[in-house]
Amino acid sequence: MEITIKSLDEIQQAADDFVAAMGDNTVFALYGPMGVGKTTFTKAVCERLGVKDNITSPTFAIVNEYRSTTDELIYHFDFYRIKKLEEVYDMGYEDYFYSGAICFIEWPELIEELLPLDAVKVTLSENSDGTRSVRF
Repeated sequence: MEITIKSLDEIQQAADDFVAAMGDNTVFALYGPMGVGKTTFTKAVCERLGVKDNITSPTFAIVNEYRSTTDELIYHFDFYRIKKLEEVYDMGYEDYFYSGAICFIEWPELIEELLPLDAVKVTLSENSDGTRSVRF
């Protein structure tokens, strides 16, 4: 599936479309270059899932934990600063990825071998006309 986001004004509709297509999947690996909008898109999706907390990039914390209004756990990871896989082992990644909670993972290419086999690959890209595409 592909969602095109023509402007930031359309991101909530794109998030609605994404949430509608999530199905029973829980682990979403977000690929895309720096600045393409991975965190902005994740924030919009989390808001649509009912998160009322302040949603920020977990660049320094590596993982942020949110709760939806229905008390559903959502984990948001940013592995950009990971230097070696031992750091991910030490944080107990399995407890997150296999918990049944929704996980959004930025920079998954740095931990590719640790991703669950059923992780949904989500690719964000900027098009030549300035729009963004979300493919999954």
